[in-house]
Amino acid sequence: MSTYPGPPSDTRATEPDSGSASPILEVLVVFVVVFALQWLTSLVGAMASLFVLTPPLETNPWTIVTSVYAHGGIGHLLSNSVALIVFGWPVARATTRIRFHVFFLVTGSLAGISQILVPGLATAMPFVPGTPTAGVLGASGAVFALLGYLIASNRLSAGLASFVDVPRWLAWVVFLGLAIAVTLATAAPGVALIAHFTGFLLGLLAGRARILNAGR
Repeated sequence: MSTYPGPPSDTRATEPDSGSASPILEVLVVFVVVFALQWLTSLVGAMASLFVLTPPLETNPWTIVTSVYAHGGIGHLLSNSVALIVFGWPVARATTRIRFHVFFLVTGSLAGISQILVPGLATAMPFVPGTPTAGVLGASGAVFALLGYLIASNRLSAGLASFVDVPRWLAWVVFLGLAIAVTLATAAPGVALIAHFTGFLLGLLAGRARILNAGR
């Protein structure tokens, strides 16, 4: 996620899809198609209104969805694609195609919305580069959600939770601290840190609840 500076009943239904790489490949295809559409619409000056999430949200509400799959450049596209493969592949193997796509879209949209609706928090962090934003686009929020889910739902985390009775408030504190640490580690000019933080925290909470698991 980066800132934009300019203007029938079947048991298989509850199991992970065979060939679980399919949702990853599908998202990558959408990335490429949307990137091509961005280039075409930029020729007529319509790219920002179609793919960049900007305030107020009700002006171009479709960008809540389209901005999740749009990117600010080829480097942005490639970095998010690699991160999607690395963090998304294990998650995709543990869930269904529909659940994966819904999770990716919802967390990515909420991450983008948070970046737009929390400008006060962004401007209150002058020591962190790249937080203020007039618009946002990119899949980083959703990718960070996949990373958070992977961390909180893996077997090691589940095993520790079964041995140690952690109070809910302490789990929240740990998740919040981890989200802050990971977010600050990605700080750079043009990076939508609020979106990264939101996506990662949502992923941690979803992973703790294991909402994507569709085991036998």
